[in-house]
Amino acid sequence: MASCRRLSGAGLREVLGPAQGLLFDCDGVLWAGERAVPGAPELLERLRRSGKAALFVSNNSRRSVAELERRFSRLGFRGVRAEHVFSSALCSALFLRQRLLGGGEGNGSGDGRVFVLGGEGLRGEVRDAGLRLAGEGEPAPGAAEPVRAVLVGYDDQFTFAKLAQACGYLRDPQCLLVATDPDPWHPLSDGQRTPGTGSLTAAVETASGRKALVVGKPNTYMFDCIVERFGVDPSRTLMVGDRLETDILFGKNCGLSTILTLTGVSRLEEAQAYMASDSAAAKDLVPNYYVDSIADLIPGLDE
Repeated sequence: MASCRRLSGAGLREVLGPAQGLLFDCDGVLWAGERAVPGAPELLERLRRSGKAALFVSNNSRRSVAELERRFSRLGFRGVRAEHVFSSALCSALFLRQRLLGGGEGNGSGDGRVFVLGGEGLRGEVRDAGLRLAGEGEPAPGAAEPVRAVLVGYDDQFTFAKLAQACGYLRDPQCLLVATDPDPWHPLSDGQRTPGTGSLTAAVETASGRKALVVGKPNTYMFDCIVERFGVDPSRTLMVGDRLETDILFGKNCGLSTILTLTGVSRLEEAQAYMASDSAAAKDLVPNYYVDSIADLIPGLDE
């Protein structure tokens, strides 16, 4: 059972020493808005020098992996390459390629199309996966290909018309409904919140009477993608995140030890309340360890 223990002192080396690598969420863990969390770039550099892998798993579907790579560089994180980053946008595109093209690269011809509720970052990942988007390059009238999937991501231009269009496609029981992530909201720098993908997915589910397949954390598909690419050992991998319901539960579902950092969404009091609960589901949201910031992990690594 997870104990939600502060990770400090000798415990740092006990936990970090045997680890082959760490998985990090990004927003609220490595950065807040356009500012890196103090000490975060140094931590990643120390991990690299210690020979430990650092990989990144983000439910943010707004940006393509290429855009995230540039953001790492812009915020002072050196050596992070696109292949190290697993976003819900990328993994949703890979999931749809598997389901619609059987895993092959393909060129999308004759395989139907994907209707995307989301921005250009998500749409670009779908194109890069070899899939065709509804509304782009349609053939002549009367020869339109069927829409075989509706993909819901973060869409700050969401409208009633888009909702109605998605529901029209989902009247076909063979049309998949897929969501990039379940996050209901995201914090803003002024303390306000903005609706997340989970809120938009709920609208589509309610209007269509369908249930979405969710790709992102806390579901394990993103970890399957990581294992396929890097062959990581769950027993020697740590998950570091700021959100109990996604990051920490993701780690639990994937068999990873988990570390909650308090620079983002979830508070220590929430984790302690889950630990005191009689609910088994609540206890799955309790991290093994917590730190005030990921910079607190630096003393546990070799110089």
